[in-house]
Amino acid sequence: MASRADRIEEQASECELLTVAVGDRAEGVATVTLNRPDARNALNGQLRDELTDVLNAIDDSGVRVVVLTGASEAKAFVAGADVEELRERNAVEQREASKRPRVYEAVDDLRQPVIARINGHALGGGSELAQACDVRIAHERAKLGQPEINLGIIPGGGATQRLPRLVGEGQAMRLILSGELIDAEEARDIGLVDIVCADEDELDEEVYGLAESMADKSPIALEIAKEAVKGGSRMDLEAGIEYEAELFTTLFSTDDKDEGIDAFFEDREPEWEGQ
Repeated sequence: MASRADRIEEQASECELLTVAVGDRAEGVATVTLNRPDARNALNGQLRDELTDVLNAIDDSGVRVVVLTGASEAKAFVAGADVEELRERNAVEQREASKRPRVYEAVDDLRQPVIARINGHALGGGSELAQACDVRIAHERAKLGQPEINLGIIPGGGATQRLPRLVGEGQAMRLILSGELIDAEEARDIGLVDIVCADEDELDEEVYGLAESMADKSPIALEIAKEAVKGGSRMDLEAGIEYEAELFTTLFSTDDKDEGIDAFFEDREPEWEGQ
């Protein structure tokens, strides 16, 4: 029977527009690289399907953290949706294409933490893909924005909902209603990006340093912590605190809780089992 890691590699081998590397930069970390350079990684149907399939394979695997990025040849994280596809669709076809779960939900709902390594422009659907990630680290050359209004449409991959939660309603309105693009520094200032890096080396240092520090933790605690933060952000405060308490209590039935506390008292590194 194929191992879980083998299944990821098998799924990735069937993809034409992305690659997956597990453990090459840090143990337990999978790097998913979008690679459609001729279109600056624009999200066409094939790329969306391939990314969704790979994320589904990663979800049920021993991978602890995912890094999502664009190939350097594309000079972009994701430049947006494939406008040619949008032009050809009518309302019925677009309603079918918009059925959930889409690639944005595949990222948002993944049990592992996802770090967006924003190595270039993240526009439209690319910005929405980054918003679905858990942490966003950008190269200073990146620009971000929601230019859909310039095409006579609105964001359809979650930006009208996720963006206000990240940057506040006023900033979200400014970006969505004007179609304005902002640089990485401004994106950090308003909360759309968490860290900005001056060059590729610093970008990798920040991304993989964070990924490695996450991957060193109990995988079940990582999953539950992500679930608590994501779920709580969509509830009122009292409901969120109740939700946190329930999830906190759930971890007391795990072997990893006992191992973590035993390791603390014994002054040693814990050996996580994810159970």
